[in-house]
Amino acid sequence: MESRRNISEFILLGISYNKNIQIFCFVLFLFCYVALLAGNLLILVSVRCSPLFDQPMYYFLIHLSSMDICYTSTVTPKLIGDLLVEKKTISYSSCMLQVFTMHFFGGVEIFILTAMAYDRYVAICKPLHYMIIMNRTRCNLLVLAAWVGGAVHSFPLFIMAVILPFCGPNEIDHYFCDIFPLLKVACTDTYITGILVITFSGIISLVTFVVLFLSYGIILFTLRNQSAEGRRKALSTCWSHITVVALFFVPVIFIYLRPPTTYPEDKIFAIFYTIVAPMFNPLIYTLRNAEMKNTMRKLWCQTLFFKESK
Repeated sequence: MESRRNISEFILLGISYNKNIQIFCFVLFLFCYVALLAGNLLILVSVRCSPLFDQPMYYFLIHLSSMDICYTSTVTPKLIGDLLVEKKTISYSSCMLQVFTMHFFGGVEIFILTAMAYDRYVAICKPLHYMIIMNRTRCNLLVLAAWVGGAVHSFPLFIMAVILPFCGPNEIDHYFCDIFPLLKVACTDTYITGILVITFSGIISLVTFVVLFLSYGIILFTLRNQSAEGRRKALSTCWSHITVVALFFVPVIFIYLRPPTTYPEDKIFAIFYTIVAPMFNPLIYTLRNAEMKNTMRKLWCQTLFFKESK
């Protein structure tokens, strides 16, 4: 414990040393973060204030939007602020909190995506029993299971990070605190810890990714027996989900399912699952979903008309 007290803060090396690149990234990530907040809040309000809230798919969607906001907010505001300062520091306690919250909300998001895939499987493969199987009680249990899964995923990683001794250097070659960059600056043998991280992050992500794509494979196979119109509508929804899953899981698997080390390219891949994927989620789920677009149009047009008529 004494060796850890030698480190009260870490220095984040950030994305680039180039001032012009930092200014460009500041404008870009600020735009992305505002768009992410606006898009996900729009989904939250639109679904919550419409009959869509009673449908399981949209019930899961508002939970996914909530997780997107929480997940990216653990990293992005700090990143945006750091792009404007010369020395990018983070306290030891804030660093450990960032490790926990990022993996917790990320874990919850992974399991909510799994619940959404299960919902689509039931809707397409067992349509006559859909409302019986996907009743609100089961939906609540699936969301609760996602939160428990997020906690089971994040707590071991958090404990592993907390017990690491840090006695210098304190420079982290990343734009946020994550377990692999921390292993690199820990003053102890981290081989076993690295293997455990791969188990808790990499293998879980890979298994979930495979399960998700197998489920969508079954769904697409089942669609061959449906009418052209039913097939088109189901495919539109499924492709939206598959796009979200690919944007999130591919970079996560690349980073966590390998020997515990860091590369400069990790920062680029991390941007995809911390900023890009959460930003595109609302676009994917609204622009490719006619039902969602119609609901938003009716809801917001009625709201504006009501304000103007006052």
